[in-house]
Amino acid sequence: PDLPAPSAGPVLTALGDGEDGGGPATGDPAGSGDGARTHTGAQAEADEAPMGLAKALGPLLADPALGTASGSVVDVATGKRLYAKNADRPMTPASTVKLATMTAALSAVGPGHRIPTTVVADGGDAGRITLVGGGDPSLDRAALGALADDTARALKKKGVHKVRLGYDVSLYSGPRVHPIGRNENIAPVVALTLDEGRLDKSTEGPAPRSTDPSGDTARAFARLLHARGITASTASAPAKAPKDAERLAVSYSAPVSDLIERALTDSDNDIAEAMARQTALAKHLPASFAGGAKAVREQLAKIGMPLKGTVLNDGSGLNRKDKVTANLLTSLLTRDADPAHPELRSVLTGLPIAGFRGTLLGRYAHEAPADGLIRAKTGTLTGVNTLAGTVVDANGRLLAFAFMANKTPNPTTAEAALDKVSTVLLP
Repeated sequence: PDLPAPSAGPVLTALGDGEDGGGPATGDPAGSGDGARTHTGAQAEADEAPMGLAKALGPLLADPALGTASGSVVDVATGKRLYAKNADRPMTPASTVKLATMTAALSAVGPGHRIPTTVVADGGDAGRITLVGGGDPSLDRAALGALADDTARALKKKGVHKVRLGYDVSLYSGPRVHPIGRNENIAPVVALTLDEGRLDKSTEGPAPRSTDPSGDTARAFARLLHARGITASTASAPAKAPKDAERLAVSYSAPVSDLIERALTDSDNDIAEAMARQTALAKHLPASFAGGAKAVREQLAKIGMPLKGTVLNDGSGLNRKDKVTANLLTSLLTRDADPAHPELRSVLTGLPIAGFRGTLLGRYAHEAPADGLIRAKTGTLTGVNTLAGTVVDANGRLLAFAFMANKTPNPTTAEAALDKVSTVLLP
């Protein structure tokens, strides 16, 4: 449940100067660009790190439960790096890559953008209509029902009570199924999907998924039309809407900012892949896995993010070949918190909250002081555990952190170890 979180109090005591000796950090040759606070030499900036913080974090990140680990802690307001261990080493991020996807989407399409699902009529045949997918990952039965209401009214005004219903999913291209294969964590990625292709009543997390979400959505729409006095026969396969089509009705998603908050809170892979494709469309690239990944990277480069070593293959982080650095994750969070870029703020407001919301609801069970104080995106694949988010220090400064662990032997002990690492940032 979404419980109210207490306000974040002081979470980092004042510490002296010092340095962490962990791991190489090579920096990114690109400038920060566009006023972004990024970190082009992680180890160089870590030379100014508080000694107490380095001494506290170093042994915890060396815990065998974390396999190969990296970390970065940054003062958001100044961009000063307070801690770095292997901060420029490319690591598999799992779902923390969603921070990159969402920042790029907000920057490219804007927080207020709404994704349409449209019904059009063939200009030359009033009895032929097409349901056109715009890529809304949040389309649910209530929205589809409202669209059916509007469509039925428009048809009846024309004296039409019987139609042939087609469906157009041509906005997206490339493979529909994620490279991991059919999986309960994500439906086939198509431009027209009802309830994320879920075959049960769930609204988040793993679930049985439709193998034909677009066809299922079209057939559901036909049933809704029938209930409203319009007889509809559904096409057996998708086809592009006629060029001279007339719009009959349209349903819009919630603003992209709302979708992004939901995607980060619940680690929603379906929304993440949709946001990568919306970024691709905004940049006139193919709305596919490859096109979305390319668009996200191009947009992050445009806003000055340090991308050395970054490899993106999807928007969700389910692809194990994705690689990012702890440096990139803290740079993203720093940018998202920049008062000069309020369009990115929903990345921060969507972060799960320790002990209260989203994928951190059940975390920090043995780290009670963290409840309500740590806000972070989780990442989990077999052998991969990551955590990236924010805390507030004793002086009211916002800190961004990223801790990444690959080759972890056990997910439960790895998560507990990451929880312990991040609570070091608390007072």
